[in-house]
Amino acid sequence: MKRLITLLLTYGMCVAALGQAHFKTNSDYGGGGYGNPSEYGGQDGGNYYDGRNDGKTWGRDTTRNSGHKEIPIGVHQWIIEPRLGTIVPAENNDTAVHMFQYYNCTEGRNGEYNILGNLGSPRLSRIYLHREQEGQFVFLQPYDFFLGGLQDFRFSNTLSPLTNLAYHKVGNRVNGQERVRAYFASNINKVSGIGFKLDYLYGRGYYNAQANAAFGGTLFGYYLGDRYNLHAWVNANHGKMSENGGVEDDLYITDPQSFPQRFSSKDIPTNLTDTWNRNDNETYYLTHRYNLGAYYEIEVPDSLKPQCPSDADLLMQLKDSLRRVLATDTLQRMQKLDSLRTAWVASLVTPKEFVPVSSIIHTMEVNTLRHTYYSNNTPSNYYSQQFYGDLRNVRDKTKAYSIRNTFGLAMREGFNKWAAMGITLFGTHELRSFTLPELGDSLFDRRYNENNLSVGGEIARTMGSIVHYNVHGDITLLGEDVGQFRVDGKMDVNIPLGKRDTMQIEAHGFVKNLNPSFYYRHYHSQFHWWDNDLSKEFKTRIEGSLSIPHTGTSVHVGVENVKNYTHFAMANAYIGSGKSPALPADYSHAVVVRQQSGSVQVFSAALQQNLAVKAFHWDNEITYQATSDADVLPLPKLSVYSNLYLGFRIAKVLNVELGADCRYFTAYYAPDYAPAIGQFATQDASFDRIKIGNYPVFNAYVNLHIKHCRIYLAMHHLNAGMGASFWAPHYAMDPRTFHFGVSWNFFN
Repeated sequence: MKRLITLLLTYGMCVAALGQAHFKTNSDYGGGGYGNPSEYGGQDGGNYYDGRNDGKTWGRDTTRNSGHKEIPIGVHQWIIEPRLGTIVPAENNDTAVHMFQYYNCTEGRNGEYNILGNLGSPRLSRIYLHREQEGQFVFLQPYDFFLGGLQDFRFSNTLSPLTNLAYHKVGNRVNGQERVRAYFASNINKVSGIGFKLDYLYGRGYYNAQANAAFGGTLFGYYLGDRYNLHAWVNANHGKMSENGGVEDDLYITDPQSFPQRFSSKDIPTNLTDTWNRNDNETYYLTHRYNLGAYYEIEVPDSLKPQCPSDADLLMQLKDSLRRVLATDTLQRMQKLDSLRTAWVASLVTPKEFVPVSSIIHTMEVNTLRHTYYSNNTPSNYYSQQFYGDLRNVRDKTKAYSIRNTFGLAMREGFNKWAAMGITLFGTHELRSFTLPELGDSLFDRRYNENNLSVGGEIARTMGSIVHYNVHGDITLLGEDVGQFRVDGKMDVNIPLGKRDTMQIEAHGFVKNLNPSFYYRHYHSQFHWWDNDLSKEFKTRIEGSLSIPHTGTSVHVGVENVKNYTHFAMANAYIGSGKSPALPADYSHAVVVRQQSGSVQVFSAALQQNLAVKAFHWDNEITYQATSDADVLPLPKLSVYSNLYLGFRIAKVLNVELGADCRYFTAYYAPDYAPAIGQFATQDASFDRIKIGNYPVFNAYVNLHIKHCRIYLAMHHLNAGMGASFWAPHYAMDPRTFHFGVSWNFFN
């Protein structure tokens, strides 16, 4: 670990010392001004001028011959829509510094996720409308805290090369957690750039058999010329998580006085040891487009047009002998001046801009997965069934890959006054391949191949300041998912409220008829085996939000209906002695896939209100949820987050946030966790179920920001030992822990 930290810090110092190349950049990459990457921090954006203060430097070194050299600072960022590669400006907001102390928390900034306790562990959002519900590689979805995805990745255009180094630390060498991150971005020229990101996470864990590690690397590049655009993104991740099955008895947490001796978290016995889940995945992504259009002259206001030089300046261009002749011949001098003025006008270069009319688009995405569950010490009665293999040598393996190609033709928005929206038509072919073990005369691997051909379209309006909208849809014509379709639309309206504020109204809705993911339909392993014939899930959702930034008020309301809701569920068997309450070891475990034949409805309403009086700040968020079937889709009725802090500056350079916050959700039968498939599954309603929640978590922190450096110090779970502190059934929260983190930007 120390070697990795030393290597990254050494790299950062080398870049800071040697990276002296500055390039032109282009601010016209999809809207928004130069700002700072909200993920990597800093507040020093804007326009920069050269030493004469008469023109933008755009990254040029204009002080090479002077006694000093100022480094221009500024970053413009954007994300891309994966299917068509559409550029979407990234928001430049205040979260870069505010709440930085929770950037490295698996339970989320507001504590909305159920987790297994350790850094980077699997997680599931308690807010249903926030869940990601699509994807073939289900084994990766619980690890979205670390993995992220292309849809969240920010490409960067920099005024000068940017390097960010970040380090997060919790606890000590025995039970602590560490994370090291490095991000680098630089322009090649004004229309292209490259960069990379490295991310390493290691959590030893405060409970037995809880350690996990993850390493990820990303390379990216882009070219944004007038006619040709390209984005390339390559990402590889390795993750290994130790599975402990939760604590043997919840009383170690809820009633420690019932035991004759006091136990530290490391002394509490767990249900599994010497058991792991491992995931390796890679993504190779390329999107490019050729724009058809023309160059048009830019109409320049008279006040900005260059002025013709005076007669004296025009004559100064001539030889002295000719000027002496013209000085005595008025008629010849006037004729010469006319020709000089004509030549000056002819020498002017009329500014032009390229206006794209249509685009030809191609996007290719390749994804791979290798998943392994292995154990060297599985308890004999832990699983209900065993289809093959040895309990002392469990090796459940599956691998998969997908290749998707999309071709599209777009009519661009705004190329004339009648083109009020953009229209895109596209077709997609996807090949998916999965490998599972199969039982015959002997154990062998079986490959499942699935092909799909779909077509779709999109209409969008992104220009203008008042109304924007986007509606896209697709339908599968041939293949495994034939008959599957999606229609998804969103709109936002920005209504000015005087000169100080704007009311923002957003609406979103979709109708989807989706074939359940492959691993819901097929999965073979030593302890779980199914081949299901499942109906398509039919989902409809309507949601909207209203926000007024000046008052700090935001309201969000949504409702979703799901027919044929498909989910993992526990199907345990009781093997205990009949004592009450039953322990986890009193059940043998099994997981099944269940599909609710009827409909399940979810209603959600969230209110966010941030109050501020000078240095005093009080941020609050409360979410109410109602589910029509709590056995199939359990959700807490209330989730609350409250943050009370002082925000002030010291010596006009050091920004300080000093405060404490609280996370709380009402008790509910939260989904259990199934180690053998690495997924959350609803509890078995045939037996006594476990409720978690109704337990507040208090944290205190100080958050500091000076120039390009951010630092936080925090104490989490101040009220440890005062109740039933669980993030998931039988998975206890970490005890009181001290957190430290630093993030530093280098512009060279």
